[in-house]
Amino acid sequence: MACIATFFVTHMALRFERECRKEGYDVRIIPVPRSLSASCGLACRYPCEAEERIKELCAAHNIEVEGFHRLEGYN
Repeated sequence: MACIATFFVTHMALRFERECRKEGYDVRIIPVPRSLSASCGLACRYPCEAEERIKELCAAHNIEVEGFHRLEGYN
């Protein structure tokens, strides 16, 4: 299973990656899977077990996330 955050704008994806990495999370920018969104071309893959903490981090840093998704069978 993969946990993926999608964004309305590229700038937020970059901030998400930067702030999560500062906290030590293994976050990677990836192309948005077509099944999720067409808003912005970038998404971030993050560790599923850290989802609640990452949501708190987004709120604390005013990072606007379109959605948090869990995809089965996505590598």
